[in-house]
Amino acid sequence: MSRTFALTYDYLCPFARIANETVLEALAENPGWSVEFRPFSLSQNHADEGSTPVWDRPVGSEGTRGTKALLWSLAIRDSFPDAFAVFHRELFSARHDEAADIDADDVLTAAASVAGLDAADVQVIVASGVPAKTLATEHAENVDRWSVFGVPTFIQDDEAVFVRFMERHKTEDLVKVLDMLSWTNINEFKRTVVPQ
Repeated sequence: MSRTFALTYDYLCPFARIANETVLEALAENPGWSVEFRPFSLSQNHADEGSTPVWDRPVGSEGTRGTKALLWSLAIRDSFPDAFAVFHRELFSARHDEAADIDADDVLTAAASVAGLDAADVQVIVASGVPAKTLATEHAENVDRWSVFGVPTFIQDDEAVFVRFMERHKTEDLVKVLDMLSWTNINEFKRTVVPQ
């Protein structure tokens, strides 16, 4: 069965990690699926209204955590698409398994290397400013068109649903959620207590 949808991500969020990893695993099993990975900056989402957007601030300045990682991911997604899945998985792992600073050059370089890329090639693209423009455009569209407020958000046509999976590597859970994306008779289904 073919499926087409988008999924938001920011490497800072553990729930985004679960959803994005699971989608990558499902893509490996379902080559007919078409998934667009869309960045959503949690740092921008938490920025004061009227402040300079995180993609226009100097990298590493206050309030920009995770932005450089998003810029690298966009450079790779758009210029080296065959390497994106590996890089994507590596950055989530660096953040959530190793507690690494995902904006650090050595962490980004290592993830790019595992994905088979020369970090210098990625740095040139990031320095061009194109990924920053892409981040600005896609983040704004996520908010303006689909009212995205966090990650992970699944998007299909005009429907957007924020979902938190509690366990990793459960593609059967992903399929259930994807089947429900077009079901609009329910707005919120939230557990009052998270099972431990």
